[in-house]
Amino acid sequence: MNVLSEEQKAFYDEKGYLLVSGLLSRDEAADLRRETHDLMERLAKVKSLDATWASARTIEGAQKTRVLHCHDVQFQGAAFARLIVDPRLTGVAADIIGPNVQLHHTKAFVKPAEQGSPFPMHQDAPFFPHENHSMIAAIVHFDDAPLEKGCVRVVPGSHKRGLLPHLPEGSWHLDPAQFSVEDALPLPAKAGDVLFFSYLTIHGSGLNTSDEARTTVLIQMRDPADPPTIRTHESRGQGMLLRGIDPSAGTTRPVSDDPKDNPVLMGGTGSMGAMSGGSMGMGMGGQ
Repeated sequence: MNVLSEEQKAFYDEKGYLLVSGLLSRDEAADLRRETHDLMERLAKVKSLDATWASARTIEGAQKTRVLHCHDVQFQGAAFARLIVDPRLTGVAADIIGPNVQLHHTKAFVKPAEQGSPFPMHQDAPFFPHENHSMIAAIVHFDDAPLEKGCVRVVPGSHKRGLLPHLPEGSWHLDPAQFSVEDALPLPAKAGDVLFFSYLTIHGSGLNTSDEARTTVLIQMRDPADPPTIRTHESRGQGMLLRGIDPSAGTTRPVSDDPKDNPVLMGGTGSMGAMSGGSMGMGMGGQ
Protein backbone atom coordinates (compact mmCIF):
# COMPACT_ATOMS: atom_id res chain seq x y z
CA MET A 1 0.00 0.00 0.00
CA ASN A 2 1.41 3.36 -1.05
CA VAL A 3 1.85 6.08 1.56
CA LEU A 4 2.45 8.92 -0.88
CA SER A 5 -0.12 10.19 -3.34
CA GLU A 6 0.63 10.20 -7.05
CA GLU A 7 0.97 13.98 -6.83
CA GLN A 8 3.56 13.70 -4.05
CA LYS A 9 5.57 11.10 -5.94
CA ALA A 10 5.48 13.22 -9.09
CA PHE A 11 6.64 16.25 -7.07
CA TYR A 12 9.58 14.29 -5.63
CA ASP A 13 10.57 12.96 -9.05
CA GLU A 14 10.54 16.47 -10.50
CA LYS A 15 12.01 18.46 -7.60
CA GLY A 16 14.24 15.91 -5.84
CA TYR A 17 12.73 16.55 -2.40
CA LEU A 18 9.45 16.26 -0.50
CA LEU A 19 8.49 17.81 2.83
CA VAL A 20 5.95 15.56 4.55
CA SER A 21 4.01 17.53 7.13
CA GLY A 22 3.06 16.02 10.47
CA LEU A 23 4.56 12.59 9.92
CA LEU A 24 5.15 12.53 13.68
CA SER A 25 2.86 14.18 16.18
CA ARG A 26 4.15 17.25 18.00
CA ASP A 27 4.16 15.24 21.26
CA GLU A 28 6.29 12.52 19.65
CA ALA A 29 8.64 15.16 18.27
CA ALA A 30 8.92 16.81 21.69
CA ASP A 31 9.83 13.50 23.32
CA LEU A 32 12.52 12.87 20.72
CA ARG A 33 13.81 16.41 21.16
CA ARG A 34 14.32 15.74 24.86
CA GLU A 35 16.04 12.45 24.03
CA THR A 36 18.38 14.24 21.62
CA HIS A 37 19.33 17.05 24.00
CA ASP A 38 19.83 14.58 26.85
CA LEU A 39 22.09 12.55 24.57
CA MET A 40 24.16 15.60 23.64
CA GLU A 41 24.53 16.46 27.31
CA ARG A 42 25.82 12.96 28.10
CA LEU A 43 28.24 12.90 25.20
CA ALA A 44 29.57 16.41 25.84
CA LYS A 45 31.01 15.18 29.13
CA VAL A 46 33.40 12.85 27.32
CA LYS A 47 34.14 14.36 23.89
CA SER A 48 33.77 17.35 21.60
CA LEU A 49 30.55 17.33 19.60
CA ASP A 50 31.13 20.28 17.28
CA ALA A 51 30.73 19.30 13.62
CA THR A 52 31.08 22.73 12.03
CA TRP A 53 32.72 22.49 8.62
CA ALA A 54 35.87 24.52 8.13
CA SER A 55 34.30 25.79 4.90
CA ALA A 56 31.36 27.15 6.94
CA ARG A 57 33.76 29.43 8.78
CA THR A 58 34.15 31.45 5.59
CA ILE A 59 30.46 32.42 5.71
CA GLU A 60 29.85 35.85 7.19
CA GLY A 61 28.89 35.61 10.85
CA ALA A 62 29.80 31.93 11.19
CA GLN A 63 33.34 32.24 12.55
CA LYS A 64 32.32 31.43 16.14
CA THR A 65 29.32 29.22 15.51
CA ARG A 66 28.96 25.52 16.33
CA VAL A 67 26.68 22.60 15.60
CA LEU A 68 26.48 19.53 17.83
CA HIS A 69 26.22 16.09 16.30
CA CYS A 70 26.18 12.37 17.07
CA HIS A 71 26.47 9.44 14.70
CA ASP A 72 24.61 6.14 15.08
CA VAL A 73 21.94 7.48 17.38
CA GLN A 74 20.02 4.20 17.34
CA PHE A 75 22.83 2.76 19.47
CA GLN A 76 22.54 5.62 21.95
CA GLY A 77 18.84 5.49 22.72
CA ALA A 78 16.01 3.02 22.12
CA ALA A 79 13.69 5.84 21.02
CA PHE A 80 15.88 6.39 17.96
CA ALA A 81 15.96 2.66 17.20
CA ARG A 82 12.16 2.69 17.15
CA LEU A 83 12.13 5.80 14.97
CA ILE A 84 14.21 4.39 12.12
CA VAL A 85 11.84 1.42 11.68
CA ASP A 86 8.65 3.43 12.13
CA PRO A 87 6.39 2.36 9.22
CA ARG A 88 5.30 5.97 8.67
CA LEU A 89 8.92 6.85 7.87
CA THR A 90 9.90 3.69 6.01
CA GLY A 91 6.64 3.73 4.08
CA VAL A 92 7.50 7.07 2.50
CA ALA A 93 11.05 5.88 1.82
CA ALA A 94 9.71 2.74 0.14
CA ASP A 95 7.46 4.82 -2.12
CA ILE A 96 10.55 6.73 -3.24
CA ILE A 97 13.19 3.99 -3.55
CA GLY A 98 11.32 0.80 -2.57
CA PRO A 99 10.04 -1.64 -2.01
CA ASN A 100 13.16 -2.42 0.02
CA VAL A 101 14.80 0.12 2.32
CA GLN A 102 18.24 -0.37 3.87
CA LEU A 103 19.94 1.81 6.47
CA HIS A 104 23.17 3.58 5.59
CA HIS A 105 23.67 5.74 8.69
CA THR A 106 22.06 8.13 11.14
CA LYS A 107 23.15 11.45 12.67
CA ALA A 108 21.58 13.80 15.18
CA PHE A 109 22.16 17.54 14.86
CA VAL A 110 21.54 20.37 17.28
CA LYS A 111 22.08 23.91 16.01
CA PRO A 112 22.43 25.92 19.24
CA ALA A 113 20.48 29.11 19.76
CA GLU A 114 22.05 32.29 18.41
CA GLN A 115 25.16 30.48 17.18
CA GLY A 116 24.07 27.43 15.17
CA SER A 117 26.49 26.79 12.31
CA PRO A 118 25.43 26.95 8.67
CA PHE A 119 26.25 24.30 6.07
CA PRO A 120 27.50 25.40 2.64
CA MET A 121 25.59 24.10 -0.38
CA HIS A 122 26.52 20.55 -1.32
CA GLN A 123 25.32 17.16 -2.44
CA ASP A 124 25.63 14.20 -0.08
CA ALA A 125 26.77 11.92 -2.90
CA PRO A 126 30.52 12.75 -2.73
CA PHE A 127 30.65 11.53 0.87
CA PHE A 128 29.32 8.04 0.07
CA PRO A 129 28.76 7.53 -3.69
CA HIS A 130 26.61 4.63 -4.87
CA GLU A 131 26.32 2.96 -8.24
CA ASN A 132 22.63 3.61 -8.91
CA HIS A 133 22.19 6.78 -6.83
CA SER A 134 19.26 5.36 -4.86
CA MET A 135 20.41 7.01 -1.61
CA ILE A 136 17.95 9.35 0.07
CA ALA A 137 17.97 11.36 3.27
CA ALA A 138 15.17 11.90 5.73
CA ILE A 139 15.53 14.87 8.08
CA VAL A 140 13.15 14.45 11.01
CA HIS A 141 12.37 17.76 12.72
CA PHE A 142 11.97 17.56 16.49
CA ASP A 143 11.20 21.26 16.87
CA ASP A 144 10.06 24.04 14.58
CA ALA A 145 12.64 25.11 11.99
CA PRO A 146 11.71 28.54 10.63
CA LEU A 147 14.02 30.56 8.43
CA GLU A 148 15.75 32.27 11.37
CA LYS A 149 16.74 28.89 12.83
CA GLY A 150 18.76 28.03 9.74
CA CYS A 151 16.27 25.69 8.07
CA VAL A 152 17.33 23.45 5.22
CA ARG A 153 17.53 25.06 1.79
CA VAL A 154 17.48 23.20 -1.53
CA VAL A 155 17.92 23.76 -5.24
CA PRO A 156 14.78 22.18 -6.73
CA GLY A 157 15.43 19.79 -9.60
CA SER A 158 19.19 19.76 -9.01
CA HIS A 159 19.19 15.96 -8.57
CA LYS A 160 18.77 15.72 -12.33
CA ARG A 161 22.19 17.27 -12.88
CA GLY A 162 24.02 14.22 -11.60
CA LEU A 163 27.12 14.29 -9.43
CA LEU A 164 28.70 17.74 -9.57
CA PRO A 165 32.33 18.78 -8.92
CA HIS A 166 32.87 19.65 -5.27
CA LEU A 167 35.63 21.55 -3.51
CA PRO A 168 37.41 19.33 -0.95
CA GLU A 169 38.68 22.01 1.42
CA GLY A 170 36.85 22.09 4.72
CA SER A 171 34.53 19.20 3.75
CA TRP A 172 33.09 18.60 0.29
CA HIS A 173 31.02 21.57 -0.83
CA LEU A 174 30.04 23.37 -3.99
CA ASP A 175 31.63 26.61 -5.14
CA PRO A 176 29.79 29.29 -3.14
CA ALA A 177 30.22 31.70 -6.05
CA GLN A 178 27.87 29.46 -8.03
CA PHE A 179 25.73 28.01 -5.25
CA SER A 180 25.07 30.28 -2.30
CA VAL A 181 22.88 29.39 0.66
CA GLU A 182 20.99 32.67 0.33
CA ASP A 183 19.92 31.90 -3.25
CA ALA A 184 18.55 28.43 -2.44
CA LEU A 185 14.90 27.73 -1.63
CA PRO A 186 14.26 27.69 2.15
CA LEU A 187 12.09 24.88 3.51
CA PRO A 188 10.74 25.98 6.89
CA ALA A 189 9.37 23.02 8.85
CA LYS A 190 7.31 22.29 11.93
CA ALA A 191 8.05 19.80 14.69
CA GLY A 192 7.07 16.37 13.37
CA ASP A 193 7.68 17.24 9.70
CA VAL A 194 10.12 15.10 7.72
CA LEU A 195 12.08 16.28 4.70
CA PHE A 196 13.02 13.57 2.19
CA PHE A 197 15.51 14.28 -0.58
CA SER A 198 17.88 12.57 -2.99
CA TYR A 199 21.57 12.51 -2.10
CA LEU A 200 22.07 14.28 -5.45
CA THR A 201 19.82 17.20 -4.46
CA ILE A 202 21.86 20.31 -3.72
CA HIS A 203 21.14 21.55 -0.21
CA GLY A 204 22.58 23.47 2.71
CA SER A 205 21.37 25.65 5.56
CA GLY A 206 21.88 29.05 7.12
CA LEU A 207 22.84 30.29 10.55
CA ASN A 208 20.57 29.74 13.51
CA THR A 209 20.15 33.29 14.80
CA SER A 210 17.02 32.57 16.86
CA ASP A 211 16.78 32.15 20.63
CA GLU A 212 16.00 28.41 20.34
CA ALA A 213 17.99 25.39 19.17
CA ARG A 214 17.13 23.57 15.97
CA THR A 215 17.00 19.81 16.60
CA THR A 216 16.90 17.10 13.93
CA VAL A 217 17.87 13.54 13.16
CA LEU A 218 19.15 12.62 9.71
CA ILE A 219 18.50 9.10 8.40
CA GLN A 220 20.26 8.04 5.20
CA MET A 221 18.68 5.09 3.36
CA ARG A 222 19.26 3.20 0.13
CA ASP A 223 18.03 0.35 -2.02
CA PRO A 224 19.92 -2.73 -0.72
CA ALA A 225 20.63 -3.73 -4.34
CA ASP A 226 22.53 -0.47 -4.93
CA PRO A 227 26.22 -1.02 -4.07
CA PRO A 228 28.60 1.74 -3.01
CA THR A 229 31.35 2.57 -5.46
CA ILE A 230 33.91 2.88 -2.68
CA ARG A 231 34.08 1.77 0.94
CA THR A 232 33.68 4.92 2.97
CA HIS A 233 31.49 6.44 5.67
CA GLU A 234 30.85 2.97 7.08
CA SER A 235 29.01 2.97 10.39
CA ARG A 236 27.51 0.75 13.02
CA GLY A 237 24.26 -0.83 11.87
CA GLN A 238 24.91 -0.09 8.22
CA GLY A 239 23.06 -2.62 6.09
CA MET A 240 20.17 -3.07 8.52
CA LEU A 241 16.91 -3.62 6.63
CA LEU A 242 14.34 -1.06 7.70
CA ARG A 243 11.67 -2.34 5.36
CA GLY A 244 11.36 -5.30 3.01
CA ILE A 245 14.21 -7.66 2.16
CA ASP A 246 17.68 -7.71 0.63
CA PRO A 247 17.02 -9.29 -2.77
CA SER A 248 20.75 -9.64 -3.45
CA ALA A 249 21.08 -11.97 -0.44
CA GLY A 250 24.32 -10.19 0.35
CA THR A 251 25.88 -11.06 -3.01
CA THR A 252 26.47 -7.55 -4.34
CA ARG A 253 29.95 -7.17 -5.79
CA PRO A 254 32.83 -6.47 -3.37
CA VAL A 255 34.04 -2.90 -3.08
CA SER A 256 37.66 -1.89 -2.83
CA ASP A 257 39.08 -0.15 0.22
CA ASP A 258 41.43 1.87 -1.99
CA PRO A 259 40.00 5.09 -3.47
CA LYS A 260 42.37 4.69 -6.41
CA ASP A 261 40.56 1.51 -7.40
CA ASN A 262 37.17 3.19 -7.36
CA PRO A 263 37.50 6.84 -8.35
CA VAL A 264 34.41 8.88 -7.69
CA LEU A 265 33.15 10.10 -11.03
CA MET A 266 32.32 13.76 -10.81
CA GLY A 267 30.76 16.22 -13.20
CA GLY A 268 27.24 16.84 -14.39
CA THR A 269 25.64 16.35 -17.75
CA GLY A 270 28.10 16.27 -20.57
CA SER A 271 31.36 15.72 -18.71
CA MET A 272 32.69 13.19 -16.26
CA GLY A 273 35.98 13.52 -14.47
CA ALA A 274 37.61 11.49 -11.72
CA MET A 275 38.05 13.08 -8.33
CA SER A 276 41.51 12.48 -7.02
CA GLY A 277 43.26 13.31 -3.81
CA GLY A 278 41.80 13.79 -0.36
CA SER A 279 40.02 11.24 1.75
CA MET A 280 36.40 10.41 1.11
CA GLY A 281 36.20 9.27 4.70
CA MET A 282 36.81 12.79 5.99
CA GLY A 283 33.90 15.03 6.79
CA MET A 284 30.24 14.18 6.49
CA GLY A 285 27.04 15.33 4.91
CA GLY A 286 25.42 18.23 6.72
CA GLN A 287 22.05 19.89 7.00
